[in-house]
Amino acid sequence: MKLKWLAAIMAAIHVIPAMAAEFREYPDLPSQQMVQQVLQNYPSVLAAQYGIMAGEAARDRLEAGSHELNLTGGAARRRIRETGENLRDWNVGLERALRLPRKAELDAALGQQNVALAQDGYGDAMHEAGRKLLSGWFTWLRERSSSEQWIQQVEVLKQQLLVVTRRVKAGDASQLEEDVARAALMQAEIELQQAQLRADNATASLMRHFPSLPLPPKLPAGEPQPLPQNLAYWLDLALDHNHELLLARAESRIARLSAQRADADRIPDPTVGLHYISERNGSDSITGVSVTIPLPGGARRAASAEAASRADMATQREALVLRRIEADITAAYNRAKVSYASWQSATAASGLMQRNADKMARAYALGESGLNDVLLARRQSMDARLAAVLAQLESSESFYRLLLDTHQLWHLGSEASEGHH
Repeated sequence: MKLKWLAAIMAAIHVIPAMAAEFREYPDLPSQQMVQQVLQNYPSVLAAQYGIMAGEAARDRLEAGSHELNLTGGAARRRIRETGENLRDWNVGLERALRLPRKAELDAALGQQNVALAQDGYGDAMHEAGRKLLSGWFTWLRERSSSEQWIQQVEVLKQQLLVVTRRVKAGDASQLEEDVARAALMQAEIELQQAQLRADNATASLMRHFPSLPLPPKLPAGEPQPLPQNLAYWLDLALDHNHELLLARAESRIARLSAQRADADRIPDPTVGLHYISERNGSDSITGVSVTIPLPGGARRAASAEAASRADMATQREALVLRRIEADITAAYNRAKVSYASWQSATAASGLMQRNADKMARAYALGESGLNDVLLARRQSMDARLAAVLAQLESSESFYRLLLDTHQLWHLGSEASEGHH
């Protein structure tokens, strides 16, 4: 039975790649198909798939009810003093508590809501795995980009050292200038080693979490995009699809249904029995029906009050989740807006610094400026270029994170099932 359930769940999940074609491909992100593959193999997502199986089993259990047939039996020996006769008596019976109709309806509703909760849990697991993938991907991009920038800087300083060496040989520069240029190159090589270490660590971390994710040999290129829509647009999308909010709402519904079930349980279920008694070695027989009705006490009232309080707690937790999501989306929207503007400014500044460094290099080659001015311009250009690259990645990640949290980036596997609420 478990294998059948798992096969059904996997069959439903494997339609996702076809549906993912509705989502846009971005040049600086893994493909939609690859994202679905790595997310569906993430341990928390696999655990959530079994959570759906558990939810379906819980639904079946609640629909079946906890009452079962009880078989009773007994035997006795009777001795008649006057005659000394020994007689055998025995009895057998079947008893079963009968669940009241209102309780059966509530149990069925609770079962269906347990399945909905498990499905929301699967969507939330996909969402959190998507966040992990996006964060790890951009950490890898940042560290690889930083490493490549330092590779370029080392090459530039090597060329600068060659220029200084030629001038020293020609008698146009002192040995001290060559030593300074060589020291600047060595410092850049140290920075490169540190950047490569961070890039290697970022790669290892990403591969540990998503071992089936292929990393391109060349860094993918992509340009940040502005946000034409206003904050209200993104808030509406987030509240329509947010898995954490769906989970809180499902838990709140379960708590309310549980409170109703506890209240209904204040009226005990009657037990009906069918009995057969054989007496006096079978010469007498009795067939009868029994009804047992428990008399409710304070425990049932307390259980009902406890469940009602827990339902109120769940309602307040749902309200808290809603407020936090609205705050998170607002912060993500503002971050995406500001980071896009920062990228534009950083790109413009990098261009100015690069042109200034090129001018200073040409001036030094012509003997019109000092080496320290050239090295300073080179370092400023490097810092500005690296800042522009990081600003670009920050802007792109902020934009994609907003898309992810509003289900506009990747198919997270539960949009089609959100109608169950």
